[in-house]
Amino acid sequence: MNIGDKAPDFLGKDEQGREIRLSDYRGRKLVLYFYPKDMTSGCTAEACSFRDHRDELLRAGYDIVGVSVDGDEQHRKFKEKHGLNFPLIADTDKRLVEQFGVWQEKSMYGRKYMGTVRTTFIINEEGVIEQIIGPKQIKTKIHAEQVLGETK
Repeated sequence: MNIGDKAPDFLGKDEQGREIRLSDYRGRKLVLYFYPKDMTSGCTAEACSFRDHRDELLRAGYDIVGVSVDGDEQHRKFKEKHGLNFPLIADTDKRLVEQFGVWQEKSMYGRKYMGTVRTTFIINEEGVIEQIIGPKQIKTKIHAEQVLGETK
């Protein structure tokens, strides 16, 4: 997915098994953020940044949805532990991460593996991707503030 592309309507199912569709957010902008793994330090910092700035994002016309390949049970634990106040899509079949191009080869300590590359897509009111914030730009502890600052 690139800037100017229409995002798919069906995004996936959240931690409660509810379908999440882009059309649910019609007339609002959507911060669709992809992250590697629940309960890790960077992903927790990023999620808590969105949690802490949710009201500001809502006032600015944005809703928030997180996506990782973790399952719904893991997402429920993550949300409960950190008081997260937005849906998390359990993309266990990797359909969405592949569709958005964020399922890529990664490397840690010389070992190569496939994983989610931390990326945020800002989708406008018409369902078109208007901004992509890549992994080199994202500062997990202040990512919500980055979104607010970059989209004003």
